[in-house]
Amino acid sequence: MSFSIPGFTGARIDRADHMRTDPGALADAMASLSARLLMLDGIDPVEDGEGRLAWGSMADAPADAELVFLGLADGKPRFAAVPPAGVRVDGRSRSAWRVLSFLRPEEMALYGAARSLVDWHARHRFCAQCGGPTHIAKGGWQRDCGQCGAQHFPRTDPVVIMLAEHDGAVLVGRQPGFPAGRYSALAGFVEPGESLEEAVARELAEEAGIVARDVRYIASQPWPFPSSLMIACVAQAEARDITLDTTELEDAMWVDRAGVAAAMAGDADAPFIAPPPYAIAHSLFERWLADG
Repeated sequence: MSFSIPGFTGARIDRADHMRTDPGALADAMASLSARLLMLDGIDPVEDGEGRLAWGSMADAPADAELVFLGLADGKPRFAAVPPAGVRVDGRSRSAWRVLSFLRPEEMALYGAARSLVDWHARHRFCAQCGGPTHIAKGGWQRDCGQCGAQHFPRTDPVVIMLAEHDGAVLVGRQPGFPAGRYSALAGFVEPGESLEEAVARELAEEAGIVARDVRYIASQPWPFPSSLMIACVAQAEARDITLDTTELEDAMWVDRAGVAAAMAGDADAPFIAPPPYAIAHSLFERWLADG
């Protein structure tokens, strides 16, 4: 059985790491007539009307903008501009989600990488070590402090997202900010000194009072809101008693296989509305149904 790949994966671009440390190659790439600049609305995507990202020429870059080298697509250098200082950047912007539903998977993946990078640059203009101003380096995959010499690199925060299963049913929950009727898998950040398995068990216990074991990995997904790596897992629950942490969840419930299948099919009488196809929670439900 074939499965849909998680959103924000499958970008068809050569990241060309060898060019990042070559100032001459980067300068030539920026000056090339074939170079293209990713068009952004702040850090949100701009779609061309045909499910593709909109691209402009390098002349479209704001004056004195910091430019991030995304790589080579069809042999052409691709760049994105960091929003100017003083422009407010919302790393968890929901306005991007409407456009994402129209983008082709490979376009969404390229945008996800660009979004995480430009968002990181916009929020790290000063050194965490000494407070001095930083400047872009290595084609945008690094920032250097001109005052103390510290080097800073884009971060990725690991997040476990998991289904607890028990006797043919899985636990789903909803946060207060979810659209009406939508439920998803539970999720939480991996904490320092913690394995993925330990994070899954802790989050299930903290958010829903569920004791879980036998954690198994399913898939992963970069999630650029703002810079997470979603790690999807399934765990066995020892019982179904729910003790809800209302600071994290608005509601949680157990749903059997038929209910999950109805939600994934978009049935009007399904017990919940499934996550959108580009979310790894959607892939997690899909895999769980197939494993049954």
